[in-house]
Amino acid sequence: MATADFPTVYTALRGLLAPYADQLVVKHDDEGHYYLDTRHTRPNGEPLFFAATQVKRTYVSFYLMPVYVFPELLDTLSADLRKRMQGKSCFNFKQLESNLLEELAGLVGRGYTRYQEAGYI
Repeated sequence: MATADFPTVYTALRGLLAPYADQLVVKHDDEGHYYLDTRHTRPNGEPLFFAATQVKRTYVSFYLMPVYVFPELLDTLSADLRKRMQGKSCFNFKQLESNLLEELAGLVGRGYTRYQEAGYI
């Protein structure tokens, strides 16, 4: 897929995070970079990261910290979405498939709920 399609991928991934912006802190909202923190402060004084998406040179990254904090959120992850994982909380996309976008949206929602239950939101 050509790099020219990355803005479309980014817009779709950003759309998964935008509904949560009112309850979180938007740290970056630039062309190609959207980043959300919680208002919860970690012991080091820094805010607890929630999620972000960013256009890179060869893919669009989607970071979701709740899956790092609560790895059991990944227990029901499909093999197709798992193939997109890079590290413990990052998913890389060159193109989007509607089923993966839907699954990722559910994962974001479950992650948000877990953060709420833990008192992070």
